[in-house]
Amino acid sequence: MLGSIANGITTISNGLMGDDCIATLCAMEQLGVKIERALGNQLVIHGVGMQGLKKPQQALDLGNSGTAIRLLMGLLAGANISTELVGDSSLNSRPMMRVSTPLQQMGAAIQLTKKGTAPIKLSSHKGLHGVNYMLPVASAQVKSAILLAALYATGETVITEPGITRDHTERMLLGFGAKLSKSDVGIRLTGGQSLRCQDIHVPSDISSAAFFIVAACIAAEAELLIKDVGINPTRTGIIDILKLMGADITLIPSERHGAEPIADIIVKPAKLHGIEIPHALVPLAIDEFPVIFIAAACAKGVTVLSGAAELRVKESDRLQVMANGLTALGVVTELQEDGIHITGGQINGGTVQSHGDHRIAMAFTIASLRAEDAIIIHDCENIATSFPDFLELCQQIGLYGESYDH
Repeated sequence: MLGSIANGITTISNGLMGDDCIATLCAMEQLGVKIERALGNQLVIHGVGMQGLKKPQQALDLGNSGTAIRLLMGLLAGANISTELVGDSSLNSRPMMRVSTPLQQMGAAIQLTKKGTAPIKLSSHKGLHGVNYMLPVASAQVKSAILLAALYATGETVITEPGITRDHTERMLLGFGAKLSKSDVGIRLTGGQSLRCQDIHVPSDISSAAFFIVAACIAAEAELLIKDVGINPTRTGIIDILKLMGADITLIPSERHGAEPIADIIVKPAKLHGIEIPHALVPLAIDEFPVIFIAAACAKGVTVLSGAAELRVKESDRLQVMANGLTALGVVTELQEDGIHITGGQINGGTVQSHGDHRIAMAFTIASLRAEDAIIIHDCENIATSFPDFLELCQQIGLYGESYDH
């Protein structure tokens, strides 16, 4: 998105060609941006500048990508592009008012369904103005949507967060030459800036690495080396949580590519124990909790999570769906409104419904390492949204299974 509105040619290497990223790429092409796809997951983006996006000929379909649809709300509201944003049935059920509200305060014309969901209609407006906005819930997606809109707004926009959220957007904006500042007061960005192209190397994603980190923690033997993983401090909650549970994890820093810190991660099997997960770590591991729950099911004692109501409005209600799946496998759980208690013990075989949620499906795949019998996981095709080669990598580390249609 930033390369598309920058001046000049931006190259991206080691990009993920999952369904979410492809949906975003196709949307930018529909907005008039030329993007070349080279060998080795490389992209060459011919930026059109801040005012160069064109009205698309049809609605932009973002598939299952909550990040894409929410960030595009901000970008297109700023660029004053009239269009409609849609997604699959899962995405069309997720809350969007948390994004539309601050954008409307800035002057955007956005219409949601009566339920506050997509499809989303963006209409032309008289221009955006900066705002002072306090996020009611810590959300990097909402923050990023506001920042993208703020690039086009008159005056200064100040965003205050109730807690730490991932800061990839701020780092990336700085890399593209934007002037913004962060302090205890909030994030400040003045509109009317232009962006310059850059070369980007994408590190391996810690949310994807998380499944193999947990796999190595609960395996019977052998250690695992995971290369060149992004260890942005706003994303390493899973490592902190697992270490509190007794995990044997070592980080070996490697050469940076741009603003993101990178490390090799060595994980050895360990005897995990249950903990009460600190509230401060919850937003730093919000996407990794499905597989953290698998670690908890393999740990001695009870693991307690609270303050995680956000998990109920992901691709599925991840608290309910994980509780249902763990119970089906014989694991004792106690579901709370904003969390869950998991008592570690034996994992039986059984059948699990993933409800089309990629992280649920992958988490229960990892659970098979410790299961007494086969685990059958239904509705898994959305694994391709974030991790298209997941099963291939599972087989490379010795985790074998059979795959059926979806």
